[in-house]
Amino acid sequence: MSAEPQLTSDVIGLTKVAPFSRRGFMTASAAVTAGYTLAAGPVRADAIKTDTGGLADGEAKIKVTDGEMPGYFARPAGVSNPPVVLVAMEIFGLHEYIKDVTRRLAKLGALAVAPDYYFRKGDLSKITDIPQLMPLVNSKPDAELLSDLDSTVAWAKSQGGDTARLGIVGFCRGGRTVWEYAAHSGTLKAGAAFYGSLVDPPNPAWPKSPTQLAGEMKAPVIGLYGEADAGISVAQVEAFKAALAADKKTAELKIYPGAPHGFHADYRPSYRKDAAEDAWSQMQAWFKKYAVLG
Repeated sequence: MSAEPQLTSDVIGLTKVAPFSRRGFMTASAAVTAGYTLAAGPVRADAIKTDTGGLADGEAKIKVTDGEMPGYFARPAGVSNPPVVLVAMEIFGLHEYIKDVTRRLAKLGALAVAPDYYFRKGDLSKITDIPQLMPLVNSKPDAELLSDLDSTVAWAKSQGGDTARLGIVGFCRGGRTVWEYAAHSGTLKAGAAFYGSLVDPPNPAWPKSPTQLAGEMKAPVIGLYGEADAGISVAQVEAFKAALAADKKTAELKIYPGAPHGFHADYRPSYRKDAAEDAWSQMQAWFKKYAVLG
């Protein structure tokens, strides 16, 4: 009898949340109409909605090694040579929350682009439960992921983005992606990882976890974590922080008291307004410090 596969830390954090009242949440049909995934659970009725005033936004078609990868971009209208910020999504695909984050970054002056790097598996935002998602997202090889991100940078440059001012921000599994990309890219100027997993279960598609890559980080990254994350322990965060410091890497790791996994996800019950707003401010300050944002 084979052993059950080990859960990834981000999935543990997603599925072990405190009980909540269903009041104040959209119906499933309303959530789908608004563009949210259902796999993440109920969608908050007061999820943040960023308008497109002053922005140009739309579908991106990004050339990759084996075809064309879809994505979503937003940028300040009429602004030439804006900085570029990649948006690395959660396990739920390119749904409304990730698009909204992309617009928020565009309001800060960036050409922000969220590549749908799971597109080869289909539209993950349409899958309604996590057990269906996991075999798909966990089979994404890191080598392919990093190549897809490099292709996204090339696309942004072709659209007039200033890739000399390149940043990346990611959430949940996308937070892990930030650490992985910071160890890969020689052109990245800064990253911000929101509750990205640091230690991986065995997976041949993922040669090294972020913790194993501590000595290979090429760009400064700020990591934003929740003390009450059921999947990523404070001990893991502190151990990673110590490993980065030992290798003299530029990084900062902040832990928010009482905050669960997904505390920035304003569409989910895990949202914690104070932690989310402070973390977003920390991200902006980090990107300004390292000359991604003006």
